[in-house]
Amino acid sequence: MFAADLGASGGKCFAATLSGRNFSMQEVHRFAHEGVSYFLPDRHGVETERTHWDDTFLYQNIITALRAYRREVADHLDSLAVDTWGADGQLLTPDGELLGRMYCYRDHRLDGMIDRLKARVDATRVYTLTGIHFQPFNLSNQLLWLVENRASLLQPGARFLPVPAVLNYYFCGNPAVDASWASVSQLMDAKSRTWSSELLAALGIPPDLLPPIVPPGTPLGELRAPLAAAVGINRAQVVATAAHDTACAFAAAPVEHTDEALIISSGTWSIVGKLVAEPITNAAALRGNLSNEGGFGNTRLLRNCMGTWLVQELRRQWAAHDGHEQPWDRLTALAREAPAFGALIDPDDTSFYNPPDMVQAIVAFCQRTGQRPPADRGAFLRTVYESLALKYRMVNALVSTVSGTTTRVVHVVGGGSRNVLLNQFTADALGLPVLAGPEEATAIGNFMGQALGLGAISNMAEAQAIIRASFPITRYEPDVSANWGPACKRFDALCSLD
Repeated sequence: MFAADLGASGGKCFAATLSGRNFSMQEVHRFAHEGVSYFLPDRHGVETERTHWDDTFLYQNIITALRAYRREVADHLDSLAVDTWGADGQLLTPDGELLGRMYCYRDHRLDGMIDRLKARVDATRVYTLTGIHFQPFNLSNQLLWLVENRASLLQPGARFLPVPAVLNYYFCGNPAVDASWASVSQLMDAKSRTWSSELLAALGIPPDLLPPIVPPGTPLGELRAPLAAAVGINRAQVVATAAHDTACAFAAAPVEHTDEALIISSGTWSIVGKLVAEPITNAAALRGNLSNEGGFGNTRLLRNCMGTWLVQELRRQWAAHDGHEQPWDRLTALAREAPAFGALIDPDDTSFYNPPDMVQAIVAFCQRTGQRPPADRGAFLRTVYESLALKYRMVNALVSTVSGTTTRVVHVVGGGSRNVLLNQFTADALGLPVLAGPEEATAIGNFMGQALGLGAISNMAEAQAIIRASFPITRYEPDVSANWGPACKRFDALCSLD
């Protein structure tokens, strides 16, 4: 099997073998990518910044990875699948021609689109139908902008394909998108798992603009014959795995009892939530800014929280000052040595989203909230890590209340599963054991979706047993000597989820 895992800043491609319950994987290619900005005038002469993805570059790197697979692994491949971030896409004509560039979700055209959407449809009705909270990058906003500002591109027969569907179309000609990715668009009916005709009509989006929705793990067709020949492999089956990367990451959490597990996909962002049987779209979920995202036969009730982005920015800023980057283990040591429970911040405060100076942003937050700012680098780092753990505690309480469940264990997956200090703080703040790993959870979930589509496994419970047997999981127990009670009260006073 072959998996292409595409994030918003880079891509990783892996090969994997599954024989019975023996699973192994290896990385075959890695690359960086980012949005590219142009400064162009519109028909009225108004010059704006336009940020786009290079879909040709993404496609080229996957082909490069497939050739690496042929050289390093085998010339036969059972299946391949792509997972991506949960926004953006491309307009295509019936002849397969691209209509414009693929916009990046950070493009400023979307800055005011939430209000435009709410002016057309009541916010509560949108949430009741879709279960997705309001974010500027939601596909609902992107397509409303298209309808209002680029209607000339909506020619008869044109289709808008989400990022994974674009790539699958290139691979095998099938434009379908799986329900996990469609669910985050804020255009899919959360209960019927079909595009909401009510929302499409209210937003003026042509009903045939979007591709069919299929369940995660659906085989889409064989690799195009000329493409397979050019790469030098067989016509492998292209599978619509859970194409939203968070769905894959949650699927790779080796959960034994769903009702008792909180899952954190930990990285630049922290995606914190639980697996529930059906979408929960009541008033409490709406007030709590919770989203219901589709998965493998379940729903992810979750909150998008800021993650280690703050630490990454601090490290980058200090590197610019010092002329070199501090190793991560040195930064961890500095944070560990700093006094506990100095300043606390709300990691999701808008001032931390993309400030020009993260140090000053933290200082300003502390001054605004009557706290003494951190005194040195170790204190800055410890402030961030303790605050992240406290935010996880707050979101856990909310998700548990809304879902009517009790958390007994926390699963941390993704790159953040390697962060020993943050994992320990999370165990301490929540008073619960933390099971950390696997690190490459997104790619693993991608592979398990393929295995499901090929019939190699019968359900995701079987997949989770395979994951537990195949990857080391590190357990962190709460430190009973750490007194987090006063810090919890201080943090609750600083921020609110309402």
